[in-house]
Amino acid sequence: MLHRMALRVLPSLTLAVTEESVRKTKRIVMFVPGLVAFGVYRLAKHLLPLTEPVVLLAVSGLVAVVTALLAYRVGREAGWRDIISADGLRRLSWLAGWIGFVYGVQLSLLVLALLWLVGYDYLKHPDGPAMMAIIISCTAVARDAFEIGHVRKMAVLGRPFLTFPDGMELRAMMGAQAAQLGPWVATGLVLGAMGAALGSVAADYQMAALIQLAAVTVLGGAVALCAYFGGLRPTASWMQGLRQTAPGELLKYWWWPGLAFASTYYLVAAGFVIFVLKQPGLSAPYAVASGGGVAAMMALYCYYLGYRRHVEEAQGQGLSSALLRCPFVMGILGKTIGDTASVSAAPGSKA
Repeated sequence: MLHRMALRVLPSLTLAVTEESVRKTKRIVMFVPGLVAFGVYRLAKHLLPLTEPVVLLAVSGLVAVVTALLAYRVGREAGWRDIISADGLRRLSWLAGWIGFVYGVQLSLLVLALLWLVGYDYLKHPDGPAMMAIIISCTAVARDAFEIGHVRKMAVLGRPFLTFPDGMELRAMMGAQAAQLGPWVATGLVLGAMGAALGSVAADYQMAALIQLAAVTVLGGAVALCAYFGGLRPTASWMQGLRQTAPGELLKYWWWPGLAFASTYYLVAAGFVIFVLKQPGLSAPYAVASGGGVAAMMALYCYYLGYRRHVEEAQGQGLSSALLRCPFVMGILGKTIGDTASVSAAPGSKA
């Protein structure tokens, strides 16, 4: 889900995909695949054993693959021949495999785990959760693939983007910034594991999961917030960035993407353990491994987001007047303590 965070945290990408004309088209792009996914579910229900979690996830992933490719084409506003020629099979394979299948399966696991947490167990009542898992993942994949396609279209037309949300810059940063990044990942690993271990005080699996989720969400969000400023200021103190940013703005970033994605990843991990590994809940070993992995991943991703902001600003892609008028980033970027340097230190926000 790194692409989702990048599309909303990095101002250059945020402005491109939140223009009013883009948002209007995106609503249609999300609505139509949702209807089609409902039809696919009704058909697959009679042909396939959707009561089996692996089968359900496979169907959801395949629907998401087709959705991702078609939504990307709508965002690109070009024919397949031109898209293949300009973008290459490697990028399209990434789109189908990662934004389509993997992301779709993750979202389906998220839905199933969230419903299990509130007592609506897919294994006991498969119809409703299965339908929601397919439809919700399909619409989310359509939204993100369309936005990625639009970004790519703007890049082809000559609008520069130093960061494309396909993770290539992340892999390059992991090699170049390994020494600076390592302590953040290790901190996330330890804190996330410790937070998840708190669930051992509850005897009931669902209550334990709630405690684990709350602890990993809070700690993972905190590590994500600090790691962002660590990436934004790779040669300076990350604490300086925290001090120069208004508490209200820090709270917003702690909430999104910090808390939001830490909880999302943990629920995905819980869904995998419960429905794919067929465990009754997250026992202590699974919880500790999942919590540590989630918090470490949040540290990695948010350090990367801060570092990409640093790179963009170093290359002269500062905040334009049009960007400052964008309601999706104005709130998180516009209110900081101090001078304009503190403005450039504040992260992006959710649309």
